[in-house]
Amino acid sequence: MSTMTDPETIAELIDDCADIPADLRVARASVPRPPAPGDWAVDDACHAQVVGLEDY
Repeated sequence: MSTMTDPETIAELIDDCADIPADLRVARASVPRPPAPGDWAVDDACHAQVVGLEDY
């Protein structure tokens, strides 16, 4: 692994990733999931911003 240059091929990237010590790797189960996006609705102000754009 070279810390001085960026990998130029996918093989170099894979080799670099393989050199990461195991204690620095994060298990997938321990990574928190982002919250699900909430519902949204288009209000009149939002709709007014795009009125007529199909003609543009």
